[in-house]
Amino acid sequence: MHKLSRKVRFSINPFLTDVSVGSNSFCAKPSGEGLAIYLELLISLAGQAHPDTGFVVNVVDIDSCARETVVPIISDQIKQRYRLGQHIDFTQLVYLLELAQEQLQGKFGKTITTDIALMLNPNRRIAIDCEEKKMTYYSEKFEFAAMHKLWNDKFSDKKNLEIFGKCANKAGHGHNYVLEVTVKTPRNTDFRYGAFEKVIDDNLISLIDHKNLNTDIAGFNENPTVENIAVFAWKKLVEKVGGLFSVTVWETDKTSCTYYGP
Repeated sequence: MHKLSRKVRFSINPFLTDVSVGSNSFCAKPSGEGLAIYLELLISLAGQAHPDTGFVVNVVDIDSCARETVVPIISDQIKQRYRLGQHIDFTQLVYLLELAQEQLQGKFGKTITTDIALMLNPNRRIAIDCEEKKMTYYSEKFEFAAMHKLWNDKFSDKKNLEIFGKCANKAGHGHNYVLEVTVKTPRNTDFRYGAFEKVIDDNLISLIDHKNLNTDIAGFNENPTVENIAVFAWKKLVEKVGGLFSVTVWETDKTSCTYYGP
């Protein structure tokens, strides 16, 4: 079984009647004019790769289906609310994903649409699992800067250098970390981004930002690998963030670890 995911990027001008389709789908299609609302629809499918083509589904077909059926509906819903001066809250965004699921159902033969996500900006994502009817997944990214040294006092200096390499530099070194926190919440939840962000900032980011992870963090006595940082973050948040589903820490753009709890 394979899982294939495809991003469909598009822009919406709430107050223009003409749609500027454009020709650069890598940017956005429709392309939008002037200051437009930019969104990404992430569609994931599960199935077997066809022996003749090697495709689960041709991504061209995913694009065309999404742009012909899903994008116009999402665009129309957003335009209607903007023109009426109405706020689009969390539950209404979930409703847009449910509309997308309805439109995609059965469009790809035996291949199953597993989940659909809407990227609201590069750091916020709302997703639904198509098999789980009552829950929504919300993810948001944060950043913090910290320094650390990977070292185990049980090892000799030589062994530490062999295992941890440059990360065993005795003076330490720094990273600009990215943290992604994902919560699982009922679809009818009145979820507020600002309140969520404050909980993360108060209970984690403010504790570790611009700190030495080896010496400055109370209660963090582990070797500060990306794996152990993810566990520490989970422990700090699990009693403060309702429905905590996972914590992902990126040490660099090439290295990350996700922790789902015990």
